[in-house]
Amino acid sequence: MSGPWLHVHTCTIEIRWGDMDAMGHVNNTVYFRYMEHARVEWLQQIEAAPNPEGEGPVIINAQCNFLRQLTYPGKIEVRTLVGPPGSSSFEARYEIRLLDAQGMPGMLHAEGSSKIVWVNFTKGKSCPLPERIRALLPAAGHATVT
Repeated sequence: MSGPWLHVHTCTIEIRWGDMDAMGHVNNTVYFRYMEHARVEWLQQIEAAPNPEGEGPVIINAQCNFLRQLTYPGKIEVRTLVGPPGSSSFEARYEIRLLDAQGMPGMLHAEGSSKIVWVNFTKGKSCPLPERIRALLPAAGHATVT
């Protein structure tokens, strides 16, 4: 991962038996749920959850690279990193690692990203990122923090 990325959040998620598919591994769609869980937890932590009568974040795209299979039972760590802001958006990246028996993160199992746009819901269009959100994001050229 290159560029000015800032690590902002880490969460732990239990792999559920129902996350697996007929092939005996975590279904590819569930990785997006893991990333969503981490993103929503971080947005709630910084008091930036969407307000249907006001403004808030909306995802306009998401992608995931599946590097290694995950299976039940297990526990994963999802790290969220954010990039520098645009006028109304920023990108988030996610690292999904399987935790070992001691709770330590191991090899990278998946990595993904999403673009988050700040939206005025009553007007139905994007609007400038609030300064309080912009202040949490790295400036262009900011050193990577892990």
